[in-house]
Amino acid sequence: MATNKNERSIWLNGEIVPLSEARINILSPTSQFGANVFEGIRCYWNDEKKQLYAFRLFEHYKRLKNSIKMFRLEDKYSLDDFTTALMDVIHANEYKEDIAVRQTVFVDGFGNWSSRGPVGMFVAPIPKGRTIPTDKKGLRCCVSSWERISDRNMSPKVKVGANYINSRMAQLEALENGYDSAIFMNNEGKIAEGPGSCFFIIRDGKLITPPCSASVLESITRDTIIHLAQEVLNIETIQRDIDRTELYICDEAFLCGSAVEVVPVINIDGYDIYSDHEDSTLTSKIQTVYLDTVYGKLQSYEKWLTPIY
Repeated sequence: MATNKNERSIWLNGEIVPLSEARINILSPTSQFGANVFEGIRCYWNDEKKQLYAFRLFEHYKRLKNSIKMFRLEDKYSLDDFTTALMDVIHANEYKEDIAVRQTVFVDGFGNWSSRGPVGMFVAPIPKGRTIPTDKKGLRCCVSSWERISDRNMSPKVKVGANYINSRMAQLEALENGYDSAIFMNNEGKIAEGPGSCFFIIRDGKLITPPCSASVLESITRDTIIHLAQEVLNIETIQRDIDRTELYICDEAFLCGSAVEVVPVINIDGYDIYSDHEDSTLTSKIQTVYLDTVYGKLQSYEKWLTPIY
């Protein structure tokens, strides 16, 4: 097993190489202009079954294919190519723990910002535990002064590296002002999402989230939460526009995504959302059933799991 993250192996253009030897052209469009599309895929180790599960792998690869199409890249990799590369590099590292995998298709060579190829790919796994420490109740967020990108400029449906500069600006602004993270509004003045994460609130026992038309990534975790809330927890779930002031009077709020999983938001713009992350909160129940699902503890959702070993 790769015990040091700097000594792990990377899949790069059909070969598995040490991280120190995984190199690309510094003048390539991916280096200069962020010309790449990617997926962040989580894999979870079930110690009882001695199995590592990739979560909703097909959905991740379907979205990666859509990003390649919308970003007008050469489409040279099949779904089987994606899967084989991920399996091979995880096996090479012998990971038997929770990991995150960054799978990126990028524009190499000496082209410019409009180049469609030549296209390469890397797959980089790394050990990854819980995003928020167990001794921290949740995140303090602010509504960002930066507007979320939209289909009128840089579509949030395309999971492209350059889009994340938008999230960078919001996240750094939040940190500079003493918050943990940010919440975007869209160009209609409605709530969109967080930097690299989707957003939910709870009011009067109902789960509410902005629709995908509100400048929101078509998030796999968001879709998972909606299914689990309705089908397992019997929570009424509504997709609709959310006003900024609704954030200050909601009962609960949380961010979610492949990287952050499910993280409670306990304060927005100085307004306390709820004081204790107790087992009785709906957020905590959603968080628990989400983790049970990704670890393979809910038999009815095993269809979302791809065994690695």
